[in-house]
Amino acid sequence: MFTKKRSLTMITLVLTITAILGVAAMASSHADTNTGVEMEPWGGINGQPVYLYTLTNSKGSTMKVTNYGARITSLKVPDKEGKMVDVVLGFDNLQDYLDNHTYFGAIVGRYGNRISDGKFTLDGEQYSLIRNNMDNHLHGGYKGFDQRVWRGEAVKTSEGVSVKLNYLSKDGEEGYPGNLEVTVTYTLTNDDEFVFDIEATTDEATVVNLTNHNYYNLNGAKRDAMDHELMINADRFTPIDDEWIPTGEIRPVESTPMDFTAPTKVGKRINNDYKQLENGAGYDHNYVLNGSGVKMDLAATAYSPVSGVLMKVYTDQPGVQFYSGNFLDGSLEGKNGIVYEKRYAICLETQHFPDSPNHPNFPSTVLRPGEKYSTTTVFDFSTK
Repeated sequence: MFTKKRSLTMITLVLTITAILGVAAMASSHADTNTGVEMEPWGGINGQPVYLYTLTNSKGSTMKVTNYGARITSLKVPDKEGKMVDVVLGFDNLQDYLDNHTYFGAIVGRYGNRISDGKFTLDGEQYSLIRNNMDNHLHGGYKGFDQRVWRGEAVKTSEGVSVKLNYLSKDGEEGYPGNLEVTVTYTLTNDDEFVFDIEATTDEATVVNLTNHNYYNLNGAKRDAMDHELMINADRFTPIDDEWIPTGEIRPVESTPMDFTAPTKVGKRINNDYKQLENGAGYDHNYVLNGSGVKMDLAATAYSPVSGVLMKVYTDQPGVQFYSGNFLDGSLEGKNGIVYEKRYAICLETQHFPDSPNHPNFPSTVLRPGEKYSTTTVFDFSTK
């Protein structure tokens, strides 16, 4: 299984070179023979150029990434018949992403998931964040990382092909303290693994919780995802209130519809008369992973009996948010004209827990100057 670490010095050097050469790449699409990545102009936002990167590995699998929101727009892997199937939801062009505020494929932050009342206290000082989800803060606010234009560049590694993206979140953005420098590296390995590495540093104490928000449909979005057989390696979860905020309790999944410790169809119990499912209108819950939360451990698996695609998720994070596409409602027309109906995808967002800054019993999300936020998640694709 793939893991890697990179020095901040090398990252800074590469980003500097990229900034110098970036203008020349704007005129037309081109394939970089040194990296195996095709880069093409994809529009612009307020004078900032947006690009689409196409990564192709040695097996012919492809991943498309845009520097708008550090989004995965397409991820095609072989199904059981050897045909390529696109396993993530998204749109065909930049304008659709601008017209429809979704988190499809994006990096969400500065704090992924919810913070109650948009407030937290750090070192004795209370901070007020933008409230964009009822009275709460969600996925970084009105203009989170998913709506920012990142700096990007193609990278070739011994494991496959990569795109590295960088963003500086300035002090006070959406209410957060400190200048936060974030680097995300997406890699498509030659073993059909989608890997994302995230690193961040700050010049002032702040809270950080970053993740990728891919919506997965292993059927290629030809039907909903309720037939996916899901396993989550978690004996416990964090219950939520009527606004999807954790209560602070950590509860066993045993003998509840929340139990996915053995592979179970996502839709089998989704309409169960269970308070937690009513609160989330389906699954929208953080699971407390059985792994250490430090080293890479198996977090979840998902399997489509239709396509035969098996997805294994490994992470060093302590939690994973399982979301069953409850708020998709048929109003969005995605790639290839496919209409995304309710529960047309699932999300497995590796993360720290929601609202951690307000729950001392949850793992800390505080990042201080001189420290480095660093996390890796691997989505490993195969067939059976």
